[in-house]
Amino acid sequence: MGSLGDSGGKELILNTSSPILTELTRLENLLRDKERELAAAQNENKALKGSEFLKDKAVLELSSGLRNLEQKLENAEKQIEDKNLEIKKLIGEKKAALSAQFAAEATLRRIHANPKEENDAVSVGTLTAPLKAEIKMYKNEISALQEDRKASSRLLKSKELALVEAEKNLNAALERALMVENLQNQNLELKKRVEICLEENKFQEKINHQKVIEVEKLSQTIQELEECILVGGKAANAVRDYQRQVAELNEVRKTLERELAKTKISSNRVATVVANEWKDEGDKVMPVKQWLEERKFLQGEIQRLKDKLVISERSAKAEAQLKDKFKLRLRTLEDCFKQISSSSTIKATHSDQNIIFSSSNNAQQKRSMSQPRAAFASASKLSVKQQSNSATRSADSAKTLLRSNSLKGNFISSENVIRKYLRTSRSKFYDESGKENVAKRKNIDDHEHVGDSIPQENDDSEDTTNEYHGIESNTENQQDLCEDMVSGFLYDRLQKEVIILRKLQEQKDEVLNAKDDDIKLLQRKVDALTKAMELEAKIMRRAVAAREKEVLQKSEDNKQKIRTANMVRRTLKL
Repeated sequence: MGSLGDSGGKELILNTSSPILTELTRLENLLRDKERELAAAQNENKALKGSEFLKDKAVLELSSGLRNLEQKLENAEKQIEDKNLEIKKLIGEKKAALSAQFAAEATLRRIHANPKEENDAVSVGTLTAPLKAEIKMYKNEISALQEDRKASSRLLKSKELALVEAEKNLNAALERALMVENLQNQNLELKKRVEICLEENKFQEKINHQKVIEVEKLSQTIQELEECILVGGKAANAVRDYQRQVAELNEVRKTLERELAKTKISSNRVATVVANEWKDEGDKVMPVKQWLEERKFLQGEIQRLKDKLVISERSAKAEAQLKDKFKLRLRTLEDCFKQISSSSTIKATHSDQNIIFSSSNNAQQKRSMSQPRAAFASASKLSVKQQSNSATRSADSAKTLLRSNSLKGNFISSENVIRKYLRTSRSKFYDESGKENVAKRKNIDDHEHVGDSIPQENDDSEDTTNEYHGIESNTENQQDLCEDMVSGFLYDRLQKEVIILRKLQEQKDEVLNAKDDDIKLLQRKVDALTKAMELEAKIMRRAVAAREKEVLQKSEDNKQKIRTANMVRRTLKL
């Protein structure tokens, strides 16, 4: 029963230490999870950055290809315009050459029409020679112009093929541009996610920083405790050193005492021999060892007598307390039975007197129980006399019980309760040393065996005792129906344990209240963070809507530019 306080204290220490350990483990697990999430987010960010870089490279390449194609188109258009101008010039020169040819032919016709004048005039060969030379020149120029025309037609065909290829490239570039726009939209979404992840990472970093600070504080406290433990270990080592020194000194002291004892023994022997030389046998000196043994024996007997006195005082106090309790209970019983008729009250008083007498006998038995085992060796004669007296008294009490046997029918329940209480108090009686009454019961059984060996003088007393034991056996069968009673000693111990348990419960309630307050604070922080996240989400949605509007405007502008370019190409083809 006394070890419940120690066990309660140990449970308190465990209860106070276990939440800290659980919190530390939980925080470490959270840190590991958040670090894993951070690593995953960082890997995603790296992958997204790589994809964005590749997409930007592809966009730059496509834009450079578009610029080169536009420059090629501009150069081809300029070349086509130059060729058209050359073609117009050649057409004008051709018309002039044809007109000159027609004029020369007209002159030749005139010359052939006027042959008379040929004789008079200059010869025709002289006149036609320069004209033929000019005609040859013009023919050569016409052939060159025709060749140039064929080459220009070839160039036009090649340019048309190049334009078709350029249109195909433009369509592919437009498709790529659409892909790039989709990729840009995906990049924007991923950037938003990255920003959200970064914000979450910042929040988690703040929480981790707080937890790291708490862990550092706990580590500092642990270091302080370790330092205290080291200091305690140093003190323990110093104590051990002192204990070793004390043990060495004790060994030295023991050796010196042994030497002293040897010298004393030798001196005593010499003194006894010298003293006994001139004395008679009856007046000789007693040896020291015998005197010491007798002295130890007498001291042991004195100590046993002192222990007997202490035990008898304790038993007297316990008997006084029991008498007070019995008096109170008898008063209550008397108050209960006052309402019964006068005849029943007279019977109740007789039974109460018998109960008081039996309680006195029980007290005498308790006195015999409280004596230690060593007392029976020195006081066996007294115990035999006390048992003979108790046997005669029990015989008288049995006679009175037989006389009042007819009255016990009404009050047997009250007697059973009182006897039950007496037996529970006997069985649960403890000494201050903490030993139970098992040895005392053995001593009582020994006394009973000794008492049985004594011859009884009266046959009537034997009959009455047998009848008394029969009545007790009948009452013991009915004691199972009675309620269990608890002694005052156990009641006090139970009250102390109840108080200790209440204190422990209060401390646990305080710890739970503190944890509830922490949980409320965390809930408030979580609510504030959710509100902040909602506001940031609204701001991000607005920004996303504005960006989408800008993207739609840019796409419409690009479509208009593409339409104008297609219109220009169609006009050029026509």
